[in-house]
Amino acid sequence: MQTRNKVLDDLSQLMTNAMGVAQGAKTEAETAMNSMIDRWLAERDFVTREEFDAVRAMAQKAREENEALKARLDALETAADAAQRAADRR
Repeated sequence: MQTRNKVLDDLSQLMTNAMGVAQGAKTEAETAMNSMIDRWLAERDFVTREEFDAVRAMAQKAREENEALKARLDALETAADAAQRAADRR
């Protein structure tokens, strides 16, 4: 029969509790660090990924519209030049 040693049981319980406290402290430190980082980023007026993607999509759409308008303008200028040459021949 094995006897239980009160000192070893108490030491084991103390270590178990210490690990629980350490894990709680780790979680608390991570939460505090994340909070500090979030606050720091908010103060710097950095944009979120969603805002960046939205502006990038708007810029891409504007580029495509500009290209379409440029092509249309080139076609109109070509047509106007052709019409002017035809009028000059008459």
